[in-house]
Amino acid sequence: MSSTGRAGRPKASSRETLAEAACELFLERGYDGTSVADITQRAGVSRSSFFNYFTSKSDVLWSGVDERIEDALESLEELGTRATGGAVRGILLLVVRDFAPDALALALRNAAAMGLEDELVRDTGLRLAKLSAGVSRAARGSGVDAVRADILGAAHAAAVFSSLRVWAEQGAGRGTPEALLADAMGTIHDLPWSD
Repeated sequence: MSSTGRAGRPKASSRETLAEAACELFLERGYDGTSVADITQRAGVSRSSFFNYFTSKSDVLWSGVDERIEDALESLEELGTRATGGAVRGILLLVVRDFAPDALALALRNAAAMGLEDELVRDTGLRLAKLSAGVSRAARGSGVDAVRADILGAAHAAAVFSSLRVWAEQGAGRGTPEALLADAMGTIHDLPWSD
């Protein structure tokens, strides 16, 4: 038996291979002009392999961040009544800590060329709302009133996504998203965690 193409790749690299193929195609054909079949053909894997890792082609861009957001939401929930501004900020910093250039960073930097601008706005909005709600729940759980909790949630979630976007747009070699997020959270000083 001879192995041709990319068949037989170790599973650990299939996700990265699919993400690389998707980004190449998004740059070549645009997001809307690229199908899941195009991605799997370029990556040399089956359609079922694609769906082992991703639920849609937009998931290719977000999978690394989505895992980090889920971890953050679990950690925020675990804080319960012990939630403080410092604890929440520490959890949010983990969302961007050691963030390496990936499909999302490439998409953020090349959104216009990939035809992803509208898709990124929609997808960012969904994730922003999810993270915002998690921070808001943590704030309310520690006794912060609902309106202030919602404002804190929105501000902190916006800081996370703004930091990732600015970092990607500047070029991944220029600073870290963690440093940008730390600075961004410092600007939320007008919204103290408590009175």
